[in-house]
Amino acid sequence: MTTTATLLALALAAAGCSGTGGKRAEEERERQAAGGKAAVDTPRWTFAMVTHSGAGDTFWDIVRAGAEQAAVKDNIEFLYSADPAAGEQAQLAQARIDQKVDGLIVSLAKPEAMEAVVREAVAAGIPVVTVNSGQDVSAGFGALAHIGQDEVTAGRAVGAELNERGRTKAVCVLHEQGNVGHEQRCDGVRETFGGPVENLYVDGTSMPSVQSSIEAELQSDAGVDSVVTLGAPFAATAARAAGQAGSEAQIATFDLNPAVVTGLREGTVTFAVDQQPYLQGYEAVDLLWLHRYNATMLGGGEPVRTGPQILTGDDAEALAEYTARGTR
Repeated sequence: MTTTATLLALALAAAGCSGTGGKRAEEERERQAAGGKAAVDTPRWTFAMVTHSGAGDTFWDIVRAGAEQAAVKDNIEFLYSADPAAGEQAQLAQARIDQKVDGLIVSLAKPEAMEAVVREAVAAGIPVVTVNSGQDVSAGFGALAHIGQDEVTAGRAVGAELNERGRTKAVCVLHEQGNVGHEQRCDGVRETFGGPVENLYVDGTSMPSVQSSIEAELQSDAGVDSVVTLGAPFAATAARAAGQAGSEAQIATFDLNPAVVTGLREGTVTFAVDQQPYLQGYEAVDLLWLHRYNATMLGGGEPVRTGPQILTGDDAEALAEYTARGTR
């Protein structure tokens, strides 16, 4: 690589264009810096994504990886930032508006905190796409499209699957209070499940606390035969809690990661609901690019659905390759 190309590669990295799970995107950037051609011959637009992810959240690593790969293909400078605190997330989005980015992607886990900045972006002529959470308010805020699963529909799918497995009483574990999507998932489970569903609120920032809370719940109510977690990292913790409590409750979870695939294979997790986060990130960037390039948009005002998809142990072997590389 020439000195000029090396400096260009370093500049791209400093701009925040790479990230966890984006190995292929980074390799493509290096190829371009070494003299390769961009995938498209369009202006070098800048798109920003601002999410409510916390540090180490594998789900959002996958969303980001998809967005970065699409950014490479579309000749986009991609900027990523996140904060689980709603006010901080809004400030990060405001900073991107002030930066005059060419497109903005946000999650709306706590929509009341994000409404003003989304409306400001739209008023400033910055097209907005929402991902993952907030589909009910996305269009009303002025976003062009929402990409993700319908949370209530996903919850209903879980309730129906629990019925198929002969389950009679469930606990739905909410690890982030105030997240409207999480409440909707549990509500959906409750709509279709034939037995009672109890919401269990836990401190998702502390896995030992999550485990002890679930363990205490299972010890106090031997009738609970199903535990539903709302994020992949919590499935293995729930399985350990059930073991410590001497409970035979089955564990189901939303979302995937390598540990969940291992759990599906070994039977410690009975099924998972995949909303395809890689696709959420990839399509968000791609739709913004299509809008800037061709004034087109998918969805017709309705959400662009990426899930839910029920996955079981029968799917584990095929999934392992994709979770290992950070795309499922």
